[in-house]
Amino acid sequence: MDYGTYRGILTLVILVLFIVIVLWAYSKRTKSRFDDAAKAIFDDEIKHDNTISKEEKESEK
Repeated sequence: MDYGTYRGILTLVILVLFIVIVLWAYSKRTKSRFDDAAKAIFDDEIKHDNTISKEEKESEK
């Protein structure tokens, strides 16, 4: 086999790997996990905001 054949096989392997990753990312089994991860940043902000407001209330006393 020559260099061109190796490049063709590598391209095919990368294409198949890409398709597998896309199918995995858009599968229904992983949807809830990705939704939770997407909402996690907002949960941190809410917790942080609550902490700040509690500290402000304590300092007002």
